[in-house]
Amino acid sequence: MKIGILHPGEMGAAIAASACNSGMDVYWCSEGRSAATLERANSLGLNALPSLQSLCDTCDLLISVCPPHAALELAELVMACNFQGIYADVNAVSPTTVTTIASKLEKAGIEVVDGGIIGLPPVTRGTTWLYLSGKAAATVMDCFDAGPLETEVLSDRIGQASGLKICFAANSKGKAALHTAILAAADNMGVRDALENQWDIFNPGFTAKSHGRIRQVARKSWRFTGEMKEIAATLESNGLPREFFDAAAEIYERQITFKDVEKEPAIEAILEMVKASRNTS
Repeated sequence: MKIGILHPGEMGAAIAASACNSGMDVYWCSEGRSAATLERANSLGLNALPSLQSLCDTCDLLISVCPPHAALELAELVMACNFQGIYADVNAVSPTTVTTIASKLEKAGIEVVDGGIIGLPPVTRGTTWLYLSGKAAATVMDCFDAGPLETEVLSDRIGQASGLKICFAANSKGKAALHTAILAAADNMGVRDALENQWDIFNPGFTAKSHGRIRQVARKSWRFTGEMKEIAATLESNGLPREFFDAAAEIYERQITFKDVEKEPAIEAILEMVKASRNTS
């Protein structure tokens, strides 16, 4: 099977590598992509095609791996190219968003698979999972049988894979945003040291673990803003309040300066940025 990756960023490249490892022919569209993306694709030996149209004309399966806010637009671009294969949207979007995408593409004769990725870009088995739902989910799963990406089909219902991903991220990334806000407030009041000491009394090592997670996600905060909004929309559509995750989106928006920095920023720098941005975000 010929697979197209849209696009080989850090996660997209890892998914492409897993497909290559499973014997698939993997392609990507070089048009408009960054030098870093080009370097990643070349290092994996991916087949470069000059345009999205050529990718759609060549591939049997397209896998969309992009920031949540770009998922619908990318799907519409693929539809405009008259693609007629399987389109797997594995982005961090709400069930409502992926259902909207599926409705548009299916009317154009495109088979849609819903996907949700849990974990960091996979290097070894047992670290990252791709959950799938939709009638052609098993076909997509078979493209990764050699790993290291773990795959599992949930059902033939579009929206289930995204729903699982959204609920998982609500805890992991939502908790990091919550801790960031708490520490920024405590720092402002001069009680951060006392708070962190109390955290560690009740739960030894809690402060270091919290700091580590906050620092880890800062580089990707520009992506998480949209993801928090998708989580907020998911809760609202299920009759639950959305406001906490709207606030989490703002916490990540305030960290946009750290986008793709080479090293994880210090916790002090993150807290200062979150506090300094309060009058401008």
